[in-house]
Formats: sequence, structure tokens, C-alpha cells
Amino acid sequence: MTAPKTPAGTIDQSDINRFNALANSWWDETGPMKPLHLFTPIRLDYIRKSIQNRGLVPAETSSDLPFAHLNILDIGCGGGLLAEPIARLGATVTAIDASDGAIAAATAHATDHNIAIDYRCMASEELAAIADYQHHFDVIYASEVIEHVSDIKAFTETIAQLLAPDGVVVITTINRTMPALLFAKFAAEYVLKIVPAGTHQFEKFVRPAELRAVFQECGILIDDVTGFVPTPMGTFKMSPITAVNYGAAGSFT
Repeated sequence: MTAPKTPAGTIDQSDINRFNALANSWWDETGPMKPLHLFTPIRLDYIRKSIQNRGLVPAETSSDLPFAHLNILDIGCGGGLLAEPIARLGATVTAIDASDGAIAAATAHATDHNIAIDYRCMASEELAAIADYQHHFDVIYASEVIEHVSDIKAFTETIAQLLAPDGVVVITTINRTMPALLFAKFAAEYVLKIVPAGTHQFEKFVRPAELRAVFQECGILIDDVTGFVPTPMGTFKMSPITAVNYGAAGSFT
């Protein structure tokens, strides 16, 4: 199901315009989305680890569908790079994005691969305004999204409205540090050109302490922060080093 897009408070329209222009590139592993494709395995590993740490699924299971009982929300799903593998693990996935181009690309790819995902072109505030979805989701993740929203406080408050009492929220994002400015902004966009210029705004990068504080205001305790660092093979691994990329997870206190 796809709902029409309407204006919403946390959306940065300039970012939406940029991602609309890249709509046809989401599933091209050698195109502008190549960094996200390379980053997807570690993001999936971290989401799964966070779900297991909350006891929502067992750490060891022989099931091919370990998420079969979970309602999961993907905020800022883009072309579905995370939503599809999460759905393949059995979850009931609702995936939203304010970019109609991204939603069109995600819907087409999922249809071609016979994957059931409820894609909607809408903002998280719009979904939270629907009574049936308030405190509905066992897992909410926003991956490489929070550094693009215009109002982090409103964004986290919306997540709190949508998250089930025993649920877990997972964020992956970029730290606001000099290494992140050098590597995630200047090197990635202007030297290596692996990310389109203008993709990131340094002042919108979020430090872990800031993320903890804003979630704490809406009753969610971020109790895990894990860094992601590159490997010589071009992939990523989890690390205590959070200087550039990191994941954060938590639940209601």
C-alpha cells in the first residue's frame, strides 16, 4: 500500500529532492548507492544483534524466519536495501520514506522478487497520527536517516509514539567529529566521489551523547553504542571506535 506524500515537520525537502533524483540508482551496486550496498551487511548485523539483545528473538535459532512474529518499521527506507532482507527473515515490515521516487523503486524491486513489504510514501509523523500504529512496532530502525531530518527532537518523539512498550529502536548514523568531516564528508563526496556532492551536512551529524539525550527526553534509554569501521576488504566491522560511523540501540526505561 502506498499513501500520498504530504508535508511534514521533520522532512528536509532539499534532501528529498536529491534522493528523488537518484531514484533509478538504488539497486545499482556500482552506482551512487554503492556505499550503502557495502554498508548494508554491518547494518543488518547490528539490527539483528540489537533485537537479540532485547530478547525479542533467541541468539541461537535454526529457524529460517526468526523475525516471523515481529512488526518492524523502517523509517527512511530509501529503495528498500534493508527492508527486503529484514522481510526475508520473516518480519512484517512497514517501510516509509518521503521520497516518492525511492518508494517507487523499492516497490518495483520487491514486487519483482515477490517480497511482501508495506511501502508508504509518508513521513513518520503521518504514520504516528494513525491510531492503529501508535505503540505498534516491536522494532523501529532508522538507518543513515537521522542526519538528514530537520528536527531531531520531533523525530525521536515520533519514534516513541510508534514503538511498542517492550520494543527496540535502532539508529545508525554519522558522528560529528573531525574524522567524520574529513572522511564521511570531504573525502567521500569530493575526493573519492563515492557519494554525490551535497549528500551530507556536517552540522547535522549527531554525536552519541546528543542522541542519548534526545531519546532520554522521550523515555527511551540508548544503552548500546557501537562503532563501525572499514576493513581492508572494503566491508565494515563492529568496533568500540565511534569516530565516524556508529549504531545506537535502546528501549523504553
